[in-house]
Amino acid sequence: MFPRNLKTKPPFQTFEQFENDGCDNCESFLRMKNNKDNVYDHTSNNFDGLIALMNPDDSWVCKWQRIDPRAAKGMYAISVSGKLPLSTVRDMKNRGIPYRSRDTSQR
Repeated sequence: MFPRNLKTKPPFQTFEQFENDGCDNCESFLRMKNNKDNVYDHTSNNFDGLIALMNPDDSWVCKWQRIDPRAAKGMYAISVSGKLPLSTVRDMKNRGIPYRSRDTSQR
């Protein structure tokens, strides 16, 4: 029941929510629904700060955090520890999806 966050554009959900429902923003390429391994690979329970995103297309916080204005409404972490697997980063690049690490633990 501990909250987890994606290592990219992270919505704030529990492990069970990611596994049962997937991700509103990235299910088409992360395929976490019903896949525990993908949830573990693409989420982290180590994060700092939260923001509530209510109006993504008209939010200065969304711009400040570089969250796509098409993102789903919800809670987002400001920073998340951990990196995505290289295969996922390559897949995102091939799909034209920019990856900006939210990992501030090594800065």
